[in-house]
Amino acid sequence: MEKILEGKTTETRNLKSMKMDSMSVREVLTLINEEDKRVPESVQKVIPEIEKAVDLVIETFNKGGRLIYMGAGTSGRLGVLDAVECPPTFGVDKTKVMGLIAGGEKAFIEAQEGAEDSKELAIEELKEIGLTSSDIVCGIAASGRTPYAIGGIEYAKMIGCKTIAISCNRGSMIGKIADVAIEVEVGPEVLTGSTRMKAGTAQKLILNMISTTSMTGIGKVYENLMVDLKITNIKLQERAKNNVMQITGCSYEVAQEALEKSNNQVKVAIVMVLLNCDKEQALERLNQSKGFIREAVK
Repeated sequence: MEKILEGKTTETRNLKSMKMDSMSVREVLTLINEEDKRVPESVQKVIPEIEKAVDLVIETFNKGGRLIYMGAGTSGRLGVLDAVECPPTFGVDKTKVMGLIAGGEKAFIEAQEGAEDSKELAIEELKEIGLTSSDIVCGIAASGRTPYAIGGIEYAKMIGCKTIAISCNRGSMIGKIADVAIEVEVGPEVLTGSTRMKAGTAQKLILNMISTTSMTGIGKVYENLMVDLKITNIKLQERAKNNVMQITGCSYEVAQEALEKSNNQVKVAIVMVLLNCDKEQALERLNQSKGFIREAVK
């Protein structure tokens, strides 16, 4: 039988934690913290690959396509987590960025680890969401050999999608078949093979970078503020007003009025105040500028 985990950094034992069971609580915590500090440095090394991935995602979004994350276990949960945060943060439809996890929704709260071994399951789920060549699929697999994620990438390529692979081992199986391979090596885990730790942290950082930078690239950010956020509660209502005030320099009352007149569309309210125009004129300027405030108010 093939030794599928042999030689993978994510499965190597960490020499610093060989006596973990006899270390004090403070010693274990300190060691975990020291190891975690290595993660951002490892991510920094793969920024060129992350940039290539973001360029593909922006291109996909501009053509009306979707970003689909796929993974099993921790990798899948991280993809779902990033996807579900996009609608409230950037005001996009819930289908714009989607997260598929092996074993379905129940796998998010209860481990369904056996589901990761099925390529067929990945294909079925991609067919269910109506994957087309206009979409982009990002397979996430710490080991780089998860059949579910690989099956998703293979199917996506077969129908003409662009593909991204995120793994934590160089020369990974999934990386070899994707258009862009982001392979971030964070070294052996403190708890051998527990890739929810450093590997999971690295994946989360990379997903943050991909979604945030891609959304910025399609006009969802002005300066460093969320200008397309969905106002779904009191906190976000106040944040929206603050954003309008900070960008335009207007009063609280003017910001509130602009938001009311714009049907709580933050970006529209901002343009209304900056150009002293009505909702329809603001929408027209934003349409002409493809949603970029900086261009709309020139």
